[in-house]
Amino acid sequence: MKEKRIFEKELKQFVKQLNKHISTDDGEWTIKGFIDVYRNIYTLSSDTKIISKILEIHLFPLILAFSERIGYKIVLAEHQNYYPDLSFIKNTDEKVKFAVDIKTTYRLPGKPDFCNGFTLGSHGAYFIERKCKKNIQYPYSEYNGHFCLGIIYDRAEKQTIKETQKSSISELQSLTSVVSNFTFFASEKWKIASDKGGSGNTANIGSIFSIADILNENGMFSKLGEKWFDDYWMNFDKITIKDTKKKTKKIRTLLEFVKYKKGDVSKIVKKAGKK
Repeated sequence: MKEKRIFEKELKQFVKQLNKHISTDDGEWTIKGFIDVYRNIYTLSSDTKIISKILEIHLFPLILAFSERIGYKIVLAEHQNYYPDLSFIKNTDEKVKFAVDIKTTYRLPGKPDFCNGFTLGSHGAYFIERKCKKNIQYPYSEYNGHFCLGIIYDRAEKQTIKETQKSSISELQSLTSVVSNFTFFASEKWKIASDKGGSGNTANIGSIFSIADILNENGMFSKLGEKWFDDYWMNFDKITIKDTKKKTKKIRTLLEFVKYKKGDVSKIVKKAGKK
C-alpha cells in the first residue's frame, strides 16, 4: 500500500505538467497534422481513435522520462488488444508493478460538464481469473494498482476544420487544431467506474460521465471500495434474481447487486447521466 500511495502521488503530480507540453498558449493542440518530405502538411481527422493514438505517441517521451525519474521501467503491451498500455515496474524490486492505461475522450457539445466517457478495461477472463495470462501483459494479481491516465478535450466545430486537407508548411500557424482545451487526470480506475459497460457488446467496464466527478474520483464505487468494484464486475450479468413480477432476470445494476449481497446501498454514489 505504501508503494501504491507513493506511485499515485507521483503520477498525479506528473499529469499536472502535461498541458504546457502539448498545448499552445491559447489551449490548442500543438500537433496540426502529418508532414511529408515535400513539406506538405496533411491535417488530422477528428476520428477519436486517431486522436487517441497520436496523443499517446506525443506523450510517450514525457512518460518515459517520468518513469526513469521515479525509478521505474516501462513495459509496453505486446499486442494491440493487451491490457494495460503501460506496465510500470520498479527497478529495485520487480514485484512492484502498476498498470497504467491512457484513456482519452471529448467533452459533449453543448454540455461542457460532461464527457463521452471511457472504457476502463475488460471484466472478462483476466479480470475474473487473476492469474490468467490471456490478453494481459502480466497476470492481473501481479499489479499493485490499476490506474487510468485520462485526457479530456474539446473537439473543433465541424465548420472550422476540414477533414484531411493538404496545406503547405508556410500555412502551419493558420491551421486549426482538431482538439483543444485539454484536462489531464490520474486515478485508480475503480474510483471513476460506473456499473455499466463501456462499449457495445464487448466486456468492458464503463466510466462515469460527469467531469467534476471524474476529477474528484467520485465514481459509483468510490464509497463502497475496490472490493465491491471487483466483486460486482466479476459477477456482472451472471447472478439471476426474481423481479417484482416474480420473473427471473440477471443482475446488471449496482443497486441490485448491493441489495442482493445485503450491503449498504447508501454508499452507492449516484451517477449523473451524460443525457
